[in-house]
Amino acid sequence: MLELVPGERNVSDPASETPASRLQELLARVGRGDRQAFSALYDEMAPRVLGLVTRLLRDPAQSEEVTQEIFLEIWQTSSRFDPNKGGASTWILTMTHRRAVDRVRASQASRDRDVKVGIRDLDADYDHVAESVEVRIEHERVEKAMARLTDMQRQAITLSYYGGYSNSEVAEILSVPIGTIKTRIRDGMIRLRDEMGVAS
Repeated sequence: MLELVPGERNVSDPASETPASRLQELLARVGRGDRQAFSALYDEMAPRVLGLVTRLLRDPAQSEEVTQEIFLEIWQTSSRFDPNKGGASTWILTMTHRRAVDRVRASQASRDRDVKVGIRDLDADYDHVAESVEVRIEHERVEKAMARLTDMQRQAITLSYYGGYSNSEVAEILSVPIGTIKTRIRDGMIRLRDEMGVAS
């Protein structure tokens, strides 16, 4: 049996009031912390709230979760309900609609982020593959062009560009005058450009 506040009608007596006034009475009592009234309000409104949420979300699990969030919000904010601004049912269903739309937007934003990350990762993978192919092709072209150099040109260029040695160090390693090394490297680079079709 629900406790009565002086001047209140017994909300368990459906004959004494309309459904709208019953909801308003329940909501007012929930606003004062009445757990029994909240239970009755839940029983009354849960099917309608869940139905609206499900129509908007189309995901049963999410719909049940959002419905629970809505009733938690009702419990926490029902004291703010103003019957002069509309009925209890309208207040609850407006809150329901807002919460469901918020969840739809959040889910869409999450999907959009996932798509962007997926595209970014796909682009990164694609770029990595493309770059690897380009490097391999370029390396093969250089190898073929290097094979057309004289042994002396190839030695000098290999030590200088791939070995990182200075001209004087290359001259010392090959026991050749530095001027000769410079000439071999210069002539070898000209021939490489010609073989690879690179404009000088």
